Amino acid sequence: MNVKLNQIRTINFNNLKIGGETSSPIFNPLFVLNIPIFAPEKNFDIVKNYFNTNDRQTIIQQAQASECDIVGLKFNIENSKQIEEAVEILNESQTLITKPLMIQGINNDEIDSILLPKLIESLKSPAIIAFANGNTYKTLVPKVIEGNHILVLRSPIDINLAKELNILSADLGLNLNKILIDTDIGGLGYGFEYGYSIMEKIKLEGLKGDNYLNMPLISFGCEESLKTKEAKSENFDTNWGRLQKRAEFFELAAASAIMAAGANVIVMNYPPNITIMKGLR
Repeated sequence: MNVKLNQIRTINFNNLKIGGETSSPIFNPLFVLNIPIFAPEKNFDIVKNYFNTNDRQTIIQQAQASECDIVGLKFNIENSKQIEEAVEILNESQTLITKPLMIQGINNDEIDSILLPKLIESLKSPAIIAFANGNTYKTLVPKVIEGNHILVLRSPIDINLAKELNILSADLGLNLNKILIDTDIGGLGYGFEYGYSIMEKIKLEGLKGDNYLNMPLISFGCEESLKTKEAKSENFDTNWGRLQKRAEFFELAAASAIMAAGANVIVMNYPPNITIMKGLR
């Protein structure tokens, strides 16, 4: 039986078009280059080796010179005492960033429910906010509406939970055209495979006309792939190859898979890999 395809919602974001496709294999995803703001020594080796500096201003300048469509600032603070420092850094960074902006918390509900509202209040123009979940959306949605931002809604790897969170956020007044769906995903193996299949299911339901599942998809799968031990440990046989090259390929493998699954926005960490991915579109 042939299924008539509708259209994924289009989000217009600072002269960028997110979504809008009518056939999931035929579209051009956008790429975020995510920059960790705190504790750089704890972040991925391929990122440290590329930037080769701890000077934030230099890193932002290098990021803007890359082929990314959106610059992401990941405020990976270690405790709530750093929130005010994070706000100061955001204020300084905004004067340097000319590309569209995404800000990200640390995936700790207690801290993010304080950190992200503070960061949102300091934003000078609309940005992507990553992310709200079932525990934090009531706090974040009003702030996002007030600033006319786009909100990433993250739910566990489940199509029904993703739809429910979209409905609950809309009930609080969030425009459906201001939502990016993040279904979460594992970095490797079964967790990645299952996350991939849920993305496909959501995309198909959206294309069939489900009004609460036809938002564009965003994926942080590359971040998860670089957290795996295979991408950050030297304790493997030599036939696994050099760690730097191995980590680069892990991120590329994740990015190409989630692009095939229908991600409209792909968050990446290693600038040269964005160049390679744009050649695959």
